[in-house]
Amino acid sequence: MTGPVLVLVGPPGAGKTTVGTGVARRLGVPFRDTDADVEAATGTTVADLFVQHGEPRFRALEQAAVATALAEHTGVLALGGGAVTNAATRELLVAHGRGGGTVVWLDVDVPSAAKRVGLSRDRPLLAVNPRAMLRSMLETRAPLYREVSTATVTTSARPVGDVVADVLAAVRSVTS
Repeated sequence: MTGPVLVLVGPPGAGKTTVGTGVARRLGVPFRDTDADVEAATGTTVADLFVQHGEPRFRALEQAAVATALAEHTGVLALGGGAVTNAATRELLVAHGRGGGTVVWLDVDVPSAAKRVGLSRDRPLLAVNPRAMLRSMLETRAPLYREVSTATVTTSARPVGDVVADVLAAVRSVTS
């Protein structure tokens, strides 16, 4: 298998960055976030990209960042919550899983996600009525997360250490 040892997908507030950095630390590998890649490439924030250029432009940039990271990164990779809404990105993730890679869906319930994201201006799709938007996202994206993942770990109201342990178990079950 080539590419990341682990790819994390899930909605905003699922814990992709927190869990991903914890798993990377435990495995002794680098952590990478495709939102940070897009921001580095464009010199602007994801929120500003949404406002200035719209979601379709951001999703195209995100898809390119995912493709690059899947090809060159060997550590833990976290994708933005909406990355799975792009069909080309889903194809890449499914192929990564079929090729022996681990794609873990960090699943979270609405109350836990809402508590974690709060009223963050850095999350453009949650700017108005975050709880309702989260509920809608979770419902509409769940089949997409399920489609691309090789394992699911629930993060709702759980200590980070327990989630990291479950994710590590999912990685080891695929790599052993």
